[in-house]
Amino acid sequence: MQDKPYIVIMAGGIGSRFWPYSRNSRPKQFLDILGTGRTLLQMTYDRFIKLSDKSSFYVVTFKKYYNIVREQLPDVPADQILTEPLRRNTATCVAYASYRIFQKDPDAKLIITPADHLIIQEGNFYTAMDIALQAAEQEDRLITLGIRPNRPETGYGYIQYISNHGNPVKKVKTFTEKPTIKLAMTFIESGDFVWNSGIFIWKARSIIKAFEKHMPDVAEAFEEGLVHFGKAEEEAFTKKAYSLVKSISIDYGIMEKADEVYTVLGDFGWSDLGSWLSLHETKEKDELGNVVDANAVLYETKNCFIKVSPEKLVVIEGLEDFLVTESENVLLICKLNGEKKFREFVSEAKKKGENYV
Repeated sequence: MQDKPYIVIMAGGIGSRFWPYSRNSRPKQFLDILGTGRTLLQMTYDRFIKLSDKSSFYVVTFKKYYNIVREQLPDVPADQILTEPLRRNTATCVAYASYRIFQKDPDAKLIITPADHLIIQEGNFYTAMDIALQAAEQEDRLITLGIRPNRPETGYGYIQYISNHGNPVKKVKTFTEKPTIKLAMTFIESGDFVWNSGIFIWKARSIIKAFEKHMPDVAEAFEEGLVHFGKAEEEAFTKKAYSLVKSISIDYGIMEKADEVYTVLGDFGWSDLGSWLSLHETKEKDELGNVVDANAVLYETKNCFIKVSPEKLVVIEGLEDFLVTESENVLLICKLNGEKKFREFVSEAKKKGENYV
């Protein structure tokens, strides 16, 4: 048993909405998206090392990314990089890490975080995290960090909470995934909705109890693993477990069904960096709202994101709200808010050849 929380970093996604910069061979969490000299995965580690220590980190990732994680996070023990044989969304990812840590420390407290988010005001973030960790002490409680919204964003999930004035820990009433702009505006006006950050805090015992109640197939599959974890047969066990469970998010599978769900409100400059548009919002812009990471000459061009190799001169005239980017063997020109089309783009590119995705 230890006092410090275990940190579980979910790092198995493919980042298709950042194509062509993000590729199957090296998705966005393994890239220096923000130009800081550290990848998003490394920045996540840097953020959470202040709350725990390196021996308490677990990274769950797709099997083909194991070596990249080892290379980027050499301080994380090799046997705490948990590899997924199949993509099964976040509920299975959380279950694997939770049961694995529970076997080692039944009293463990866990922080579950995506590998690819941006948090600007870290002091405010640590304050919210302290409150959440204390709230998670209470048995069966499942805590999520809720972000105070500053605009009617349609790309995020929303949490409605029950107001209890003065208490920063709010009981969750409803979850809503990616609303229409009209509904998002209603949420903002109501004042009792926050964005769902996808960062969770709970005891291993609490989340396992929730799996047993709401996702018994997953609980049954991973309960069996308690005798195999840390042994030679762990890989064979995970292949079997992952083949038995369906692909579903932790939000749909557990959070929307459980009773003891709470949110801790935060305001710490958060973005899920889910798309080129969300990255555009965080970057420094010129006087016409353009983000220019290129050797470029622009005429009558507004609110664009231009990321092209500095070896080329890019001349652009008359574009507004466009993305112009190249990476390796792909040049992409599309609407900056066109992330809904990216699955189609990637699918069509794949037909041209695997080396384009």
